[in-house]
Amino acid sequence: MAMPKNIKIRNNKLPDDPGVYLMLNKKGEIIYVGKATSLKKRVSSYFSKAHDNKTARLVREIARIDYQITPSVLEALILEANLIKKYEPKYNIREKDDKSFLYLVVTKEDYPRPLLIRGLELKKKKKSDYKAVFGPYTSARSLRAALDLIRKMIPYSTCAPGQRRPCFDYQIGKCPGVCILDISKKDYGKIIRNFILFFEGKKTKVIENLKKEMRNLSEHNKFEEAARIRNQIKALEHIQDVAMLKREEPTQEIGRVGERVINIFGRIEGYDISNIGGQYAVGSMVVFEDGEPAKSEYRKFKIKTVKGANDVAMIREVVQRRFQNKWPHPELILIDGGRAQVNAAVDILGSFKLDIPVVGIAKGITRKKDDLVFSPYSKNDPELRRIIEQYKNILVRVRDEAHRFAVKYHRELRGRLK
Repeated sequence: MAMPKNIKIRNNKLPDDPGVYLMLNKKGEIIYVGKATSLKKRVSSYFSKAHDNKTARLVREIARIDYQITPSVLEALILEANLIKKYEPKYNIREKDDKSFLYLVVTKEDYPRPLLIRGLELKKKKKSDYKAVFGPYTSARSLRAALDLIRKMIPYSTCAPGQRRPCFDYQIGKCPGVCILDISKKDYGKIIRNFILFFEGKKTKVIENLKKEMRNLSEHNKFEEAARIRNQIKALEHIQDVAMLKREEPTQEIGRVGERVINIFGRIEGYDISNIGGQYAVGSMVVFEDGEPAKSEYRKFKIKTVKGANDVAMIREVVQRRFQNKWPHPELILIDGGRAQVNAAVDILGSFKLDIPVVGIAKGITRKKDDLVFSPYSKNDPELRRIIEQYKNILVRVRDEAHRFAVKYHRELRGRLK
C-alpha cells in the first residue's frame, strides 16, 4: 500500500536507514516518536496493515512525518528516548501509565553506577538524587542490549568498591576495576562523564575526549593504554548493532481477545506456589518483558490465609494480593497449574473487573508433555491460541522461572523458621 498523498513527508522520501521518525498532526504537534532499523520499512508499515485501536487512532491523526537519520540503531534508541522526554507525545506518554516505563539513572556515589528503574520508583525520589536521568525507554530489552553494547566501548562498573576479589566483568575487560579499587575516582569519573555524554546523544564529544586522552597517554609513553583507548574510539566510530532491535517491530507476535490486543513480548507475569503439605507455603510472581526476565519486577508472597495443602486457594490469595497493588498490569498471566488454578485466577481478576487473559501450563496425563490451559473467555479465540502456541517456548520459560523463584523462597523461609 502506498503512502497516503495527504501526508507530507520530509524531503518527500523515506530513507532505508536507521533513525527516528516523528509523526505530527494538523496543528504541527508531535504526537508520536519512534525508532527504526529502516525508516522506510517501519513508517510504511503503519499504512499497509491492520492495527490495534490506539495505533489506528494515531494513523488517522497523522498529517506530516519528519525523521532524523542516525549512524546506528543504538543511537536511534538514545535519540528516541531524548525526544520523547522533550516533547512528551501523547501516543508515547499520555495514553500509557508512565509508571511502567523504564529509566536509566546514574547514581551519586564516589564510583557512580548506571541503574535501570521503573517510573513508579523514580516518582518516589527527586531527580536531583541522581547524577543523571535518561528516559523513558519504551523497550526494556533494547535498553539492556544497548547497555551491554555500550559497556564494550565505555567500560563502566556496576559493582561496589573495595571487594577482596575482582568481579567477573573485570576479568573480561568490562569493569575498569572499581571492585578492587584498581582505578582512581578521577579516572573513573572520566568514564562516567563519557557515558553520560553518550546518552545525551553527544557521541562526537565522547570521541574527542578519548582522542585527547589517547594523545596524552602516547606522549607519556603509555602505549598499551593508548592502544586500548584507540580500540574504544574505533568501536564508537563503527558501532556494530545490526541485530539489536530484532524484536522492536513485532507484527506476528500480537494477538487479540475481543477488543484487547495482546503483545507476547509485552509484560507477562508468571505465578507458582511452593509448599510441603501446606507448610512454609509461599507464592511467586515473576515478570518477563520483551521475552526476557525483568528481575527487578519479581515479587514473593508468604501465604497468610490458607491452611493445609490447597494450591488453588493459594493462587487465589497471591493473585488477590498482587492486584491490590498499583503495579503495571500485564498483557498476559501464566499460571503453573491446571484448570482449577486458572479458574481461580480468572475469578479474582473478575472481582477487580479486569479482562487479562490467563494461561496455565499443566503436565499432561503422561507428565512428559506440557499442556496449555486457557482462561474460559479466551480458550475459543483462534488468533490468541495461535500466537500463544507459536510462542509456547517463552511461556515455558516463564513457568520454569516462576517455579525456580517460588522454590528458592520456600527453602529460604523453611531455613529461617526451622
